Amino acid sequence: MVVHSATLAVNERLAAMRAAGQQVVHLGFGEAGLPVLPEIAEVLTAHAGRNGYGPVIGSPSARTAAAGYFARRGLKTDAAQIAFAPGSKPLLYALIAALPGDVVLPQPAWLTYAAQAALAGKHVIGVPAPAAAGGMPDPALLEETLREARKAGRRPGVLLLTLPDNPTGTMADRALVEQVCRIAENHDLAIISDEIYRDLCHRPQEAVSAASYVPDRTFVTNGLSKAMALGGWRIGFARFPVGPHGEDIRERVIGIASELWSSLAAPMQDVAAYVLDDPDSVMIQVAASRRLHERISLAVYGILTAAGAAVRKPNAAFYSYPDLECFRPALAARGVKGSDDLAEFLLDQYGIGVLSGAAFGDNPGAFRFRVATSLLYGETDEQRWTALSSDHPTELPWIAAALEQLKSGLTALRSL
Repeated sequence: MVVHSATLAVNERLAAMRAAGQQVVHLGFGEAGLPVLPEIAEVLTAHAGRNGYGPVIGSPSARTAAAGYFARRGLKTDAAQIAFAPGSKPLLYALIAALPGDVVLPQPAWLTYAAQAALAGKHVIGVPAPAAAGGMPDPALLEETLREARKAGRRPGVLLLTLPDNPTGTMADRALVEQVCRIAENHDLAIISDEIYRDLCHRPQEAVSAASYVPDRTFVTNGLSKAMALGGWRIGFARFPVGPHGEDIRERVIGIASELWSSLAAPMQDVAAYVLDDPDSVMIQVAASRRLHERISLAVYGILTAAGAAVRKPNAAFYSYPDLECFRPALAARGVKGSDDLAEFLLDQYGIGVLSGAAFGDNPGAFRFRVATSLLYGETDEQRWTALSSDHPTELPWIAAALEQLKSGLTALRSL
């Protein structure tokens, strides 16, 4: 049975606690936490009267803009390779359902992938991520895992990558991406490359797509939820490979789309056409967002490492994925046996809301969890605009207070 998404559930729980007056550091939900760019709001307002159904795959103008978006990022693309949907989640599901075979996932991985594989009747074949970065299976373990899966009667057919990664906040380097892509090619795996955080690499030149290495078998998904903080507007898009295989899967996805969501709302297609043309106002906003995400995520990384946590240094998006194994003896004495218990303990004792690593397919007995820093920027649009423009956002009172609460809680753990 597929249950209520843990990310949405934790957000609703923490929001309710805050509404009840409890002082909670909200680190549990990966919403981008920034206001809408006024120019984008104006586009939506101007096209609000468009209430008719649009093309299932998206309007010609939106698809042309998306093709240009990819081309400017190193992937030559035609508008015929593009499809839109109300968010990238439906496209991910449609691709998982349309592509043959079971789903190979790095672990930990965003929890929706495994849930969607289950909905599509696919088995998940987990491969631990390497120490260097999340979002990728460890190449030293991938081939053996694939052989063992086939021996066990599984049919690995789809490798799902996250570039950059949620939950670790890391971007794999080019050598690692290419190595994994070559293994996928040798084993005839299709690749779904979830690149929704692509524009939030702290160093944009370090972003890389699997489609750069195996273009004939890579399906790229993206959306405007993260870089543009338009999660509630639900605008997602996908890029299909050129050639018969890509065209076949595209037709299958269109068929699924026509029966599930019909089309992206027409005004949102106009928003997409505007944003994906990369006008100056959008590029300035994305750069400011990237800078803020980097500064706050690195500040949290510093607090985590100072407390003794083992954690990869984030270089993209707004996540960290710490391991508090060093606290196991003291926590075990208080009944904390794994990541679910640890998340509850941090919330109950210190008002620190995080998401258990078990939700990401990690070992439930481990003391790992995801930290999302993007809801620290403020409770109001005024505070968020201030954070976005600040040269020293960690010194803003509302952000400083949250960081201090996190630091105090982790310091208290050390004295247990």
